[in-house]
Amino acid sequence: MNEHEKYMKYALGRAKTAAKHGETPVGAVIVKDGRVISGGRNRREYGKNALFHAEISAINAACKALGGWRLHECDLYVTLEPCPMCAGAIINSRIKNVYFGAYDKKAGSFGSVVNLAEFPYNHKPNVVGGICEKECADILSEFFKTLRNNKKIKKLKAVEEVKS
Repeated sequence: MNEHEKYMKYALGRAKTAAKHGETPVGAVIVKDGRVISGGRNRREYGKNALFHAEISAINAACKALGGWRLHECDLYVTLEPCPMCAGAIINSRIKNVYFGAYDKKAGSFGSVVNLAEFPYNHKPNVVGGICEKECADILSEFFKTLRNNKKIKKLKAVEEVKS
């Protein structure tokens, strides 16, 4: 296992925790000098807040841990390609390198839909996608498959109750 896979496994652990709590399974960790200094997971349903993405949580915790908003010596590992909001936060916090797992064809903003790293902002993170891609994509697919199945079961039970 290489260094990138090692840190992505930490992020996957956060994603699995998110899934256990009924959240979309996305996890993130921030690494500085070979050490994980913060982590985050999706908590939008729990917090009833659109801002509670894994990356935002990890960035917030890293800023607190380091005592400043500039994360220019840090790397971010996240299981899903960041959305526009998270890509903006990554750029604004000056994160050096972004490593993500699964590509997001609907909202990915580091290559899939748009690449915000190519715009003329004052900071351009290095971005590498596809780290542990299959495992990162599988946890998302499995989560949404289970969610759909649970909705079907609830619907069938409701129909049965009406009939009885």
